[in-house]
Amino acid sequence: MKRSIRLAIVCLLASTLPVLVFSQAAAPTPAHHTCFHVTDSTGAPLNGRLLLFLKSGSGAPAVDADEFSPSDTWVTATDVHNWQPGTTLDIDADQIAFPSGFSQLTPGTYQVQAVLDPDHSYPYSGRDPHDWVSSVLALTAYNPATSPTPTLILDHHPEVPEEQAQYLAKTKAAATPDVARLEEFESPRLTAFWGHSTKVRAWVILPPGYDENSSTTYPTLYWTHGFGGNPDYDLLYGILLHKRMVSGKFPPMICVMLDEAIPQGTHEFADSVNNGPWGAALTREFIPFLEHKYRMDARTNGRFLNGHSSGGWATLQLQVNYPDVFGGTWSTSPDPPDFHDFTGTNLYASNSNLYFGTDGSLTPLVRNHDKIMSSARDLTLQEVVLGPYGGQMTSFDWVFSPKGPSGAPLPMFDRETGAVDPAVVAYWREHYDLAHIVESHWAEKNALLTGRIHLYVGTADTFYLDRSAHLFEAVLNRLGAEPHFTYIPDRTHFDLYKVGDDDRGLFDEISAQMYAIARPGVDWKKK
Repeated sequence: MKRSIRLAIVCLLASTLPVLVFSQAAAPTPAHHTCFHVTDSTGAPLNGRLLLFLKSGSGAPAVDADEFSPSDTWVTATDVHNWQPGTTLDIDADQIAFPSGFSQLTPGTYQVQAVLDPDHSYPYSGRDPHDWVSSVLALTAYNPATSPTPTLILDHHPEVPEEQAQYLAKTKAAATPDVARLEEFESPRLTAFWGHSTKVRAWVILPPGYDENSSTTYPTLYWTHGFGGNPDYDLLYGILLHKRMVSGKFPPMICVMLDEAIPQGTHEFADSVNNGPWGAALTREFIPFLEHKYRMDARTNGRFLNGHSSGGWATLQLQVNYPDVFGGTWSTSPDPPDFHDFTGTNLYASNSNLYFGTDGSLTPLVRNHDKIMSSARDLTLQEVVLGPYGGQMTSFDWVFSPKGPSGAPLPMFDRETGAVDPAVVAYWREHYDLAHIVESHWAEKNALLTGRIHLYVGTADTFYLDRSAHLFEAVLNRLGAEPHFTYIPDRTHFDLYKVGDDDRGLFDEISAQMYAIARPGVDWKKK
């Protein structure tokens, strides 16, 4: 749901407008408002969210947000509509800002850059080639109370780093029809839900020697990315898996690299009142379409799931909700499957708060091993400024929450205070707390789930996701579900797949387990 409002903020009127700022401690309303001039020199009218990024220092080629140290970069935002080329906006940097209004800056040397996000995708994917940016402006001896108003000029698109561009071009060149094929399937269910054509997309990766005229069928891996992924990312991983098959490290399988990105974040192939019936579209429409077109092993024990992070949660819930379709999930570092620990917060506790623990301390959300990098509060409030949807926390609401009176999902927690809404949490519990769902429906699902839930997570997971995994495992053990949970010592969210010197070695272990189920006793390894 894309939203933009007509705004032309004039600093002289700023004192009459409401102030939305976020800081480490409650700051008094500033006596003055700090302003910036931004000029549209793109040659065309602009629409979207205008962001200003500022941080201390000098000489940086770009100034951007950083989830590992969010408070290091100050951000202010305003939405623009039909902003005419050659005209200048006066931006009040105390209206919508993080970590505080810019008038709270101490005098010093800073660098600032303007970014126009035309499609409101920044909270999901960050800066991309469709955005407009200014050059980085140096602010030497800057004092927000006395310095002249800085002027930034939007005049170019961000450049993709040359190494990244070359790697992507090489990957796309490798995606020949005998290796990778892009499938875009118009889903009747999703199209009916949204009222316009809506497609399920995936790259289908074929094993070496695949012959569509042969009677040979192949086990199929359904893989999906985490938050921030896209079809290019899917292809990169698909080509990587194909190379592993060619080298004999990975068994011969068809790999379906599913895209779960939408403007609201990731739909996670969940059936949602806000995003639509993505689970049903995948299992009842897209998979039958693929199995009619490709030489896939169309048995429960011929279909397997794997995904990381939000993709890890997606594959867990698909196994739990559609156990008749898949022969097992191998989910890695999944988002919380048990909401007794949701990003560090027990959502079911009395007076639960996503920002603060029971002792009043900030709840950490990002760590680098033993070092806390940022809190749930800082990352959420930064997300509020970056945009109203597409960020990680709003993505959770779009998947898990009931629909509110306005048509938008009800937020699970108050963005200003962190207070959890028990009524919304009750809805989350019944529909998306996987531990609760498995326990509540164990009588009818036990035969299809026993032994089929595999989970890998690092004991130093960057987002503390090992804690919820332990809770989920305890529930499964109590039920006699024979789960296979692996906690890899000292591994984080980002190096979990490393085996020895191979950064993606875990793929080989996981795929070998899948193949052994689909083809028991078959030796697929090259001699």
